[in-house]
Amino acid sequence: MELHTGRVAHAAELFCADERRDIATCGVSLRCDRATRCGDKGAHDPTATPYVVLDELFSHVFFGPDAHLLDVGCSCGRVLAYAVSALPDLKVTGIELDPSLASYAAAWAARFDRLEVRCGNVLDEPLAPYTHLYLFNPFDTAVLVRLIDKLEREATAPVTVIHMSDNGEQYAYLGRAGWRILAQGSYQDYRQSGAPAVRIYGCPQTYTVWEYTPHGL
Repeated sequence: MELHTGRVAHAAELFCADERRDIATCGVSLRCDRATRCGDKGAHDPTATPYVVLDELFSHVFFGPDAHLLDVGCSCGRVLAYAVSALPDLKVTGIELDPSLASYAAAWAARFDRLEVRCGNVLDEPLAPYTHLYLFNPFDTAVLVRLIDKLEREATAPVTVIHMSDNGEQYAYLGRAGWRILAQGSYQDYRQSGAPAVRIYGCPQTYTVWEYTPHGL
């Protein structure tokens, strides 16, 4: 599916193209710019990941035939929509703490058999069924550490974690047994060949693709 046509001169053009792709894929816009209603639980403001960024992140990830991705803090469901258009046959579950956002995502995702949206706290979600987790800065470091601890307790097979953030998230993983980096980089500007870079983030967003292998495997 084409993301845009012609040159992109401003981030707003890119975001509008993303919304057109949202609507073509699932019938509604998945852009979300409002503040979180769950800040007291450590949640950060919901932000839809641009499709060009998802292209970059998921280019580093292998999904086998039994893969099951958990989108942590799925908001309106941009990652689920990306899976529909770009990751054929991948099973994806989104979990979202904000009931209104979870309801919005669940409503459009209901017609796709391989998508599911749950309203809840990921710290209450059993993690053993998932082969992959995706996080785009969904919460503060204290919650992240609790999630990593939980994943280490519950994983029964290797798990891939794709995490992007502007706050140095990689330090929460470093030094822990069983973790290794598969890919790493940062994203701030959208670049087209022969055209000026278009700034889409106010500061660089660092991403790391991790693999966690439980002890004994």
